[in-house]
Amino acid sequence: MITPRFSCAQTEIAIIVSMYCPSIRAADVEINVDETLVTVHVNPYFLRLNFSNPLIEDDDSSAKYDPSSGYLTVTLTKENKGQVFEDLDLLAKLLAPRPTAQVSSPFIEVLPSEDLQEDDELVLRTQSLSIDHNEIAEAAENDWQLPQEIPEPLPPIKISSKVSYGFLNMHSGYLVHATHTENEINELGDDAEIYDAAQRREKRLEHEDAKWDGEHYMADYMDDEYIQDLLKWVHPHISDSSAFQYTEKENADILRLPRKEYLATEQQTHDLYLTLVTLLFSYVYDSRTSQHDPTPESAWTICNLTPAFSALDPPHSSHYTTGPHIFSDDELKETLVPSYRRSLAFPLYRSFILADRCKEDVAYLLKKGKRTVMRCLLEIRHILEHHDVYYIYSKIWVDDFCVWVQACADDEILDLLGKRLMEVKVDKASIAWGLEELEAAAHDALERESDSDDE
Repeated sequence: MITPRFSCAQTEIAIIVSMYCPSIRAADVEINVDETLVTVHVNPYFLRLNFSNPLIEDDDSSAKYDPSSGYLTVTLTKENKGQVFEDLDLLAKLLAPRPTAQVSSPFIEVLPSEDLQEDDELVLRTQSLSIDHNEIAEAAENDWQLPQEIPEPLPPIKISSKVSYGFLNMHSGYLVHATHTENEINELGDDAEIYDAAQRREKRLEHEDAKWDGEHYMADYMDDEYIQDLLKWVHPHISDSSAFQYTEKENADILRLPRKEYLATEQQTHDLYLTLVTLLFSYVYDSRTSQHDPTPESAWTICNLTPAFSALDPPHSSHYTTGPHIFSDDELKETLVPSYRRSLAFPLYRSFILADRCKEDVAYLLKKGKRTVMRCLLEIRHILEHHDVYYIYSKIWVDDFCVWVQACADDEILDLLGKRLMEVKVDKASIAWGLEELEAAAHDALERESDSDDE
């Protein structure tokens, strides 16, 4: 079946779905409405939409087909007149399957006492048992409740040497024999398929330390004329104040995304928001240094600056347990430090103040909401999909992120995350490369040179 191009609109009383279905027989159209779920089938097209509120099919509902334009227009009545249907422009969210209700059944069945027969032998054996007086006293103190202790955690059971990685650890097998390809950003080699999270982080830190070049950093620090030009640039997605609307190309890209439903825990959801920060950081660094005009090196830059790509090492918060997603200073610093370190060790322009400006760009993009974030992700996806090697990172990360952002991300949480990013400050000492000492030494050398010129 083919998913047709479509768009949705609404009036006070109805939802209007417009589908592009050229060369069909109008008499063969089948429409089914089941509360929030609407399905439209006409060979060879099939469209299933899951709306946020219920619809009904009544006398005011209609379906019209225009053979000259090829558009089928379906009008369905809102069950509650005047109710506003949110996110009608988020096509991936509408296409997502309806969540299945999880029915819990009792694990213990209590039998009625009258069905039990007294066992004389068991009664005699019970009466013969003696209980220590200390046990009785302890039980009385505990209100006759059984004592409980927290059991020791069991070690993880590994049934295979292979590990999973990528979005929600859903993927594997993409990096087999990686050293035999032209993948220059893979820092784990062929061991990418067997390293656990701790080993990946260790390898990432080793690689960053090995690539750090103090002389390169000092050269950009002292001769920062071009860096200053980069700092003045403003991202068009941030400066754009017009009403948001996806382009036809963006809608076509969204329709090509996988159809998935994600059952993420609260901890996994929290980590996804943090991973999104690192991905957007790499994106805005490339946008700022290329003036939003991707170059042949853009895929390399984005992948290299993203720890989740190069070392399969996304951020994981040890500060969050459960409840509302409130982002602390410590976890945001822990999330940003790897991105800062990589921006100072790998690309052409290595500047701490440039990294700070990229952090601010990420904050502004997050505050503009998931539609703007989705537009950025689609641009990342376009860059990676057109690369012969790095397209795999679109498969294991970006595709799923696009679907998740449209269907699951919360604008209020994104806005809060953006505000918290604006407030948090990453200090140079946390980079662990002695940046302040290097800068102080450079200033001393400059002053000595100035004094000798005066003499």
